[in-house]
Amino acid sequence: MGLPDGRTNDDEQRATAPARVRRRVRGLPRNPVWQFALSVLLAVVLVGAGSAYFFRSAGTNQAIKQARVVTDTIARTAIEPALQDGIVRDDPQAVAALDRAVRRYVVRGDVVRVKLWTANGDKGRIVYSDQKPLIGSVYPLGQDDLETIESGRSAADISDLKKAENRYERGFGKLLQVYLRVRTPNGTPLLFETYQRYSSISASGYDLWVAFLPILLGALAVLAAVQLSLAWSLTRRLRHGQQERERLLLRAIQASNAERRRIAADLHDTVVQDLAGVSLSLGAAAGEATDAPTRSLLERTAAATRQSMRRLRSLLVDIYPPNLQAEGLPAALSDLLEPLAERGTETSLDVDDSVRLSPAGEQLVFRCAQEALRNVARHAEASSVAVSLSTNGTAGAATLVVEDDGKGFTPDDVAARQAGGHLGMTLLADAAEDYGARLAVDSEPGRGTRVVLEVPPA
Repeated sequence: MGLPDGRTNDDEQRATAPARVRRRVRGLPRNPVWQFALSVLLAVVLVGAGSAYFFRSAGTNQAIKQARVVTDTIARTAIEPALQDGIVRDDPQAVAALDRAVRRYVVRGDVVRVKLWTANGDKGRIVYSDQKPLIGSVYPLGQDDLETIESGRSAADISDLKKAENRYERGFGKLLQVYLRVRTPNGTPLLFETYQRYSSISASGYDLWVAFLPILLGALAVLAAVQLSLAWSLTRRLRHGQQERERLLLRAIQASNAERRRIAADLHDTVVQDLAGVSLSLGAAAGEATDAPTRSLLERTAAATRQSMRRLRSLLVDIYPPNLQAEGLPAALSDLLEPLAERGTETSLDVDDSVRLSPAGEQLVFRCAQEALRNVARHAEASSVAVSLSTNGTAGAATLVVEDDGKGFTPDDVAARQAGGHLGMTLLADAAEDYGARLAVDSEPGRGTRVVLEVPPA
C-alpha cells in the first residue's frame, strides 16, 4: 500500500522496526547491570558489617585475654610478694603492707578496684580491698569463683554491679572482672580480683577493627570491580545477541510479508479473476436459458462460484492485507468478519463515516482487528463478536473496539501462548506504540475479551 510521500508500508515497517528494536535492546541490559551492581553493593555492605563484627569481637576477646595476662602479672609481681599470713586474720600490719603495694602498683589507669577473698564453703570473706569499708564483709561466692580457687585457672566476665559487694564500683560504669588464685607465704589460697574499665577493652577491639578496615575495604572493592566487569561483559554479549535475534526476526517478517504479498497477488490476478469471469458467464447463461431446470442449475453454479470467490477473498485477506486505499477500511473489516459468520458466530460491524485515518493508521487498525478476530476464531469459543470504529469528537482520535462473549483468558494463558511462539498481540502493541497509538486488552475467564485501539488523528 502506498504512503503520501511515495513510500510503501513495507518501507515504513523497515524504517520503524529497527528503531523499536534499538529501543528494546537499549533498555534491556541496563536493568540487569544496575540490579547486579546493587546486589554487589549489598553483598559488600553485608560482608563489611559481618567482618566489622568479627574483627571487633576478635579484638575484644583478645583484649580480655590480655587483661587476664595483666592480672596474672600483677598477682605474681605485686600482690603475692606483699602478702603476709596475717592477712587472713585481718592483721592491721598485713593489711597496710598490701594496701601500700596495691595503691602504688595496681590501682591506676584501667584497674579501678581490687579485692582479696578467703573461701569457707560457698561463702567468701573480703580480707582486703582498696575500698576499706568492704574489708571483713561476707558474701556468697559464685561457682566460677570456687572453681578458680580450686583449680587456680584465671577467669573473666562482666561485673554484676547489682550485687552488694560491687556497690562501690557502680560509678565506673561497665567493668571487666578478672579473678585468679593467689597464695599467702604459708600456702593459704585466696581469690584475687581486679575490676578494669570495659571501655578500654572495647577500644582495643575497635583499634583492631580499624587496623584491618583498609585491607578489608580494598579487597571488597577489588571483588566488586571484578564482578561488575564480568556483569558488564555478559550484558554486552546479551545485548549483541538480542540485537541479532531482533534483526533475524525483522528479516524473517519482511521475507514472510514479501512472500505472502506475492502469493496473494498471484491468486488475486489469476484464480480470483478467473472465478469472477466464470461467475459472470454463468449468470449471463442463466439469464438466457429457456428451460427452468437448466436456469436453476446455472444459477446454483454461479452462486457456488461467488461463494468460492468470497472464501478465497477471505483467505487472501488472511494471507496479506488488501489495498485499503482501494477497497476501503469498512470493506476490509467486513471481510475479516465473514469467516466467523460462516462458522455460525453472530457478527456485527459499526464504522463511523467520520473516521479519518492516514494510510499507516488504517493499516494499524486493520492489523489490530485481524489479530483480535484471529484470536476469537482460535481461542475464544464465542457465540458473538462485535467490531466498531468510531471517532472521539473532541480529540479526533479513532477508536477500534473488538469485543466477544467468549471464555476469556488469564495472564498465565497469555504467558503460555507467548512461550509457544504466539507473539501477535505483543508485536502489535509495539507497532501501536511506534505509531503513537494505545492498545489495551481487557479479559477475564468467563467474561469475554475486549480489545481497544486508540489511534491519534491523521
